[in-house]
Amino acid sequence: MERQRSRRASLSAEQRRKLSLLRTSSIPSRLKPVSHIYHLVPCPRKCCNQKYVVSTDRSGDIHVHVQGDLTQQDKRCVFLTVHDLGTNHSSMVDFVNSPAMSEIKERSCFIHIDVPGHEENSPDLPDSYQFPSLQTLGEDLVTVLDFLHIRYAVGIGEGAGANILARCGLAHPRRLLGLVLVNCTASTSSVADAFRSRFSRWRGADISQSEEDFLIYHKFGHVSFVPGHLDYRYQQISSDSCEPNEKDRMLAEYRSRLRGNLNPHNIKLFVRAFINRKDLLLKGCRPDILLITGTLSPYSSVIEKLYKELDRDRVTILKVEKVGDVLAEAPAKVAQSLLLFCQGQGQLTSLPPPGVERRMSRAMSMEEYDKPNIRRLSLTPSVADSPPHTKL
Repeated sequence: MERQRSRRASLSAEQRRKLSLLRTSSIPSRLKPVSHIYHLVPCPRKCCNQKYVVSTDRSGDIHVHVQGDLTQQDKRCVFLTVHDLGTNHSSMVDFVNSPAMSEIKERSCFIHIDVPGHEENSPDLPDSYQFPSLQTLGEDLVTVLDFLHIRYAVGIGEGAGANILARCGLAHPRRLLGLVLVNCTASTSSVADAFRSRFSRWRGADISQSEEDFLIYHKFGHVSFVPGHLDYRYQQISSDSCEPNEKDRMLAEYRSRLRGNLNPHNIKLFVRAFINRKDLLLKGCRPDILLITGTLSPYSSVIEKLYKELDRDRVTILKVEKVGDVLAEAPAKVAQSLLLFCQGQGQLTSLPPPGVERRMSRAMSMEEYDKPNIRRLSLTPSVADSPPHTKL
């Protein structure tokens, strides 16, 4: 209790005022107040409006970055994002800030999650801290939604982050309207993953060359494995969506972030949790799902198989040709599919679908168009009265 009081006392009057606004503005009456310890801290990259540190029951402190005005969440689409291995919330911020996302960004709020220990310039997680499993992380994300008084959101996750968000959707189906899963693997760690991990023990204070190459392969898929040399080599692959020089820039930037302000010890803990993941059973998942992958992704065939196993009335797939990292290499195509998917959930209805001219009724304002249509979201166990789900 003393610790909680001291953290609150350290807040400035302006910070306490903002927290009060978040608590009192459009708070759903069905949600109970959150008693977890938290504090408000400045965003180091100044890319988000607020940054919070929220304490969860089993995953410890989670750093949360808010991009957008949460006091307007009743008139906005709220997204909950989780990043992939070897990155943090900045990868999602870069996607949201891309020109293709400008109109969606203007009408949305984004809640970016940093996996424990992945905030910028983070110290080593202590030896006494047991890094949570992907299942535990997914289940604990509801604490963030409760703290920010968000009734429901659309989840966007990439790679390991997509796996975490999918588990959140399964555990708390009434809190996520839909799931946008980029390069999400539902099966346990494959033989290929185990084979690669033999040459990347994920020990020591720094990231070795083989470990760095594994992360590049996981994210970009633009590498080939050469068994004779037990090494990875980058291949220059041309793409209609992204020029070779641009790919070189992306790769250099990714390497720089890996060896820059991200903690290598904590990255390795997240990698181990991903390699040791359990099966993700998405059959019967209540939130609608948009699966996204690129033909150069190492998980492309796995995602196609997952799509065939799921209910076609609940799942849609976007497969982008000649790219591996779809968020960075093909943001326009992802943004178009994201908009259509959200409109299927009754969100962002003021924006015209891609290729359709904007037409608005004079009787409705832009803000009224943006208000979420929540009739599809059942807050009771019975879903018999719900209208049929829209297929993209």
